Amino acid sequence: MIGLSVAVALGATCVISTFAADTKPDAVLKTKSIEARVFLDDGIKADAMLAADCLAEGRKWLDKNAAEAAASRKEDPQFFKDGGWDFERKYAIRSVVAERYVSVLRNDYMDTHGAHPNSDVNTILWDKMDGKRISIRPFFTETADNGATMKAMVKAVVASLRAEKKKRGTSETATDEWFKELAPSLLKIGAVTLAPSTDAGKSSGLTFHYPPYAVGPYAEGEYVAFVPWETLKTYFTAEGIRIFGGARPKGDADEPQ
Repeated sequence: MIGLSVAVALGATCVISTFAADTKPDAVLKTKSIEARVFLDDGIKADAMLAADCLAEGRKWLDKNAAEAAASRKEDPQFFKDGGWDFERKYAIRSVVAERYVSVLRNDYMDTHGAHPNSDVNTILWDKMDGKRISIRPFFTETADNGATMKAMVKAVVASLRAEKKKRGTSETATDEWFKELAPSLLKIGAVTLAPSTDAGKSSGLTFHYPPYAVGPYAEGEYVAFVPWETLKTYFTAEGIRIFGGARPKGDADEPQ
C-alpha cells in the first residue's frame, strides 16, 4: 500500500521509502493455507533495535494469520481450491523528528478470497533515545479521554477529513455517521504520526491515518487527516514546544502515505 520515495524535508526528516518489486521479504511464512510476507524498509533496518521490534511483531502477525488460515481451510476447504490466503505487511519510516522520534507506517494487505482484498494501516512512534515505542502523550500536558486536548484534536481531525472529502468530491460521506467512531481518546482517534516540517528538527503537526471503511466506504480508500501544530499549541508540554514548529512541506499531502 505504501509506495514511498526518499524526499527532502527541511525539518522533521521525511523519509519516504520505496519497496521495489524484487525486494526480498525480511520474514516469510508459506503453508498450504497461506503465503505471508513482512518487509522492513532500509531506514528501519539501519536501526537495529527498531528493526528487531518491528520484525518480532511482524513474525507474530505471520503466525497468527497462519493459524487462522489453517483453521479456515480445515473448516471450509472448498475456499482454498485455488490456493491459500495471501498476506503482506510493510513497515516504512514516514518521518524522523529532532533526530529522536521516528514515525513508522505499518501497512497490511490481506486476500482471503473474499469479494475483494482488504487493507489496513497502523503506526508506530519510536523513541530512538530510549529504544522503545511511545505514544504522543509526552508532547501534551494532558491526554485524558474526553479532556480538552483530545476534544480539540478530534475536532481538528474531523475538519481535516471533511476538507479532504470535499477535495476528492466525496462530500456526501462527510457525515457524522462516518465519523462516529472517532472519539476524543488516544485509543479511538486513529493511528498517528508526526508530520514533517519546513523547520529543521521540527514537526509541523500530527497526521492521522485511516484504512478503507474507517471513515468512508471501501471505494474511497485510505484517508490521512492533518492537524497543524498551531491548533494544539495551548496543550503542549516543554517537549511539545521543542519539537513542533514550521509548516507542512509542500507536496507532503500529495504523497501516498
